[in-house]
Amino acid sequence: MAPPSALETAPEPPPGRGSALEVLVAFARLGLVSFGGPVAHLGYFRAEFVERRRWLDDKSYSDLVALCQFLPGPASSQVGIALGLGRAGWSGALAAWLGFTLPSAIALVLFAFGVADGGGLPVESGVIQGLKVAAVAVVAQAVRGMSASFCPDRLRGGVAVVAALLVLAFHGVWSQIAAVGLGGLVGWQFLALDRLPVVQHRDYGVSRRAGVMLLGVFFALLAMLPAVATMTASLSAAAVSAFYRAGALVFGGGHVVLPLLQASVVPTGWVGNDIFLAGYGAAQAVPGPLFSFAAFLGAVMPAPLGGWSGALLMLAALFLPAFLLVAGALPYWESLRQRVSVQRAMGGVNAAVVGILGAALYDPIWTSAIHGKSDAVLALAAYGLLVFGRVSPFVVVVVAATGGYALSAMPF
Repeated sequence: MAPPSALETAPEPPPGRGSALEVLVAFARLGLVSFGGPVAHLGYFRAEFVERRRWLDDKSYSDLVALCQFLPGPASSQVGIALGLGRAGWSGALAAWLGFTLPSAIALVLFAFGVADGGGLPVESGVIQGLKVAAVAVVAQAVRGMSASFCPDRLRGGVAVVAALLVLAFHGVWSQIAAVGLGGLVGWQFLALDRLPVVQHRDYGVSRRAGVMLLGVFFALLAMLPAVATMTASLSAAAVSAFYRAGALVFGGGHVVLPLLQASVVPTGWVGNDIFLAGYGAAQAVPGPLFSFAAFLGAVMPAPLGGWSGALLMLAALFLPAFLLVAGALPYWESLRQRVSVQRAMGGVNAAVVGILGAALYDPIWTSAIHGKSDAVLALAAYGLLVFGRVSPFVVVVVAATGGYALSAMPF
């Protein structure tokens, strides 16, 4: 029998055990209803792919979230890309991204064309309010489940509390990175595990050599695209360079990338500031990743961009770094997380992630969604359906949206 401190592994089926169509349908359903920002998206992913579909175990999912917290780019989209990659290979990665991103991107392009004017849901409608309340229930379920798994003792519980306090006291992405780093340091130095958690080795179908090549392409494009834009004096090349750079260098997701995009498209005259702000406001009312705002900008840019082709090109340019980084890092991450010292550090990191999720449950998710007793009752009902009724998150979101509409129609 192996000693208690030995690292245990569990075999796992190969990554191609699902189809790209299956991945596309699963992520498209979430892309239609996933309101609440990146932290809420991670809660939706956990409920759908860890608890309901069981594509991976809770430990592998939490480790994947920790990796994407450290990488620049949209963390929730990178987690989705990795989930699709592990389920159905490269076609699954593309299907996950398309399914989760296109619903919001299409809505924003239609808004850019003026189709949605007067025909869409206002930001403060009852349906949108119900969707925000659903995000409260989904994230609360994730906090409950992850805290039970990753905070089983006083040390890791303390790490989670300190991480939550740090994030609430100092808003911004750097407080989240600091909380994750602190959790990893505490786990590495002080966490004594009598029995290390079972780590399922996940073969994402990306070799180390391929990982090096993908990371090389990432850095090569970052260095070469500005030069190409200068040499060609092409609007398309300049725009692709600007959007790729924004996606490659930003930490913290959509809200952090917006100043970079504004600095790229407004002073150059590609997009007027009023139009930029109108699109940003519309992006708050659609589900899915805020990075899909790139589709709006591409649709309103001047020729030869503009329209659907410009929207797709700018969307691809902003998200391409996320693909290259997460796929390039995964083969090395899978090897690293098997080590005993890394397992101890990850114990602290996972506890910190629980704290960050708990802080986000309060601010901004609870504070932006719960405005009175009726909202709290609807959130509690949605939480009960998820946790005790084990109802699909998709169904719960539809129920919450319907409830929000019904409550808005009542005369009180």
